[in-house]
Amino acid sequence: MVEAILRSTLGARTTIMAALSYLSVLCFVPLLVDRDDEFVYFHAKQGLVIWIWGVLALFALHVPVLGKWIFGFSSMGVLVFSLLGLVSVVFQRAWKLPVVSWVADRI
Repeated sequence: MVEAILRSTLGARTTIMAALSYLSVLCFVPLLVDRDDEFVYFHAKQGLVIWIWGVLALFALHVPVLGKWIFGFSSMGVLVFSLLGLVSVVFQRAWKLPVVSWVADRI
């Protein structure tokens, strides 16, 4: 994982808002509230990509035979990337998660 260098105050509010980014639909809170803070906005965009991935995984359940497998692997991926994002916030780092950051940069 590559680490981005971002400007931020890194106070308690910033850490909480960045952590909300990786908690499912709560990714919209920092995305809408703290657009000025680069650290929070970076994590909010990655959290949004992970959330979209989770929503798309639900649609995989409608695919016969392989749907449950696709959903299971996707759910595991969403969980792992969300935990990695939360660890990144706790350590006050901006880790670029593989594939997720590539998509987030294009948003």
